[in-house]
Amino acid sequence: MTRRLIVEADGGSRGNPGVAGYGSLVRDADTGALLAERAAPLGKESNNVAEYTGLIEGLRAVVDHAPGAAVTVRMDSKLVVEQMSGRWKIKHEDMKRLAAEAQALAAEISSAGGAVTYEWIPRAKNKDADKLSNDGMDGITVRRDTWGDDVERASQGGGVERAGAGADADGASSAGVGAGDPNGGGEVGGEAVVEPDEKPTGPADLGRPTRIVLVRHGVTDFTTRGLLDGRGGADPSLSAEGRDQARRVAGALDGLVGDSDVHVVTSSLARGVETGTLIAERLGVTPRVEADWDEQAFGEWDGLSFKEIRAKDAAGLSKLRHEPTHRAPGGETRDELDERVAAALGRAVERGGVVIIVTHRIVIMSVLAKVLDLSMDGAWRVAAAPASLTGIEVWRDGNAQVAFTNDTHHLRG
Repeated sequence: MTRRLIVEADGGSRGNPGVAGYGSLVRDADTGALLAERAAPLGKESNNVAEYTGLIEGLRAVVDHAPGAAVTVRMDSKLVVEQMSGRWKIKHEDMKRLAAEAQALAAEISSAGGAVTYEWIPRAKNKDADKLSNDGMDGITVRRDTWGDDVERASQGGGVERAGAGADADGASSAGVGAGDPNGGGEVGGEAVVEPDEKPTGPADLGRPTRIVLVRHGVTDFTTRGLLDGRGGADPSLSAEGRDQARRVAGALDGLVGDSDVHVVTSSLARGVETGTLIAERLGVTPRVEADWDEQAFGEWDGLSFKEIRAKDAAGLSKLRHEPTHRAPGGETRDELDERVAAALGRAVERGGVVIIVTHRIVIMSVLAKVLDLSMDGAWRVAAAPASLTGIEVWRDGNAQVAFTNDTHHLRG
């Protein structure tokens, strides 16, 4: 018999656009049992973006645990319900992108034998999702699951911690891709959920996680020309465009961290140091330089374009992308980079609070591959644009979750 589920979702913005957050939950349609709750801040966003994000996270919870279910989505947003039902056109580009993400999740449910329908309800009947969205706007991340045999709760505790300070109007925005984007708040907590075949060896650390914000540097002339630039190479400085990007990302981070205890760490490469210095000045802290956060060394290929490298050594270029033990002539293997980055990440987690790390494309891929257990090939599918923000929360027992990736909202306009 097909399992029947209800997703209730909402989102809000204090200012529209303003400090935003989403909330969603999943219930068993037959028993009324609460199976999942989600909430998180979104930085400065509109009501509609927040509402769509609530829908996406509710559907994602279903895909993760019961993809073959018959799902009824209930929302008090007439816009979202009518657009997702195909009765109203979607004109705004942000809405098109978010609707496509929700449609993709609904398609996963359908392909697994389930179905998704949409139902408008009055706001008075959507109070639980509304409360969760207000938690998100208050800077709280909520991720609770009680799917019975599907997961084992690591603790019967509360699962959330209130943030110290909310975001201001400069807060950054996620693209709605993460399950717990902490934008717009101070410190947030989370609840570790352990799969049945991954029992912890000791008591789970459900205290306050270290919030890691990975910042890719602003652009250089090498970046805009598509040239490789690793450690030990030409080491160009930021271009005028790159300095503007760095100032914008500094403003976004000022809104994100609030009054939290914050550290700024940069790679030793000029573009990392220059971006990190502007961020640190905005936040009123002193940056720390750590060479372990440098980009991969490309040796003799440094300063060349991919087209030039392919013409010289197409097989070698393919191996560099797909084989962790291969190195460009005079360069560094991916295994060697992963080893130093893992050590640097461990030091960052031990600092606690919020740690802003200004680093590079392949380094960000390495961190996400470690946290998400991605293959080397899979990590190449993760985007990390110049001056983008990627957020993760890491507990000292090794539990971690990705909150948001490749956030470039602060570069728009």
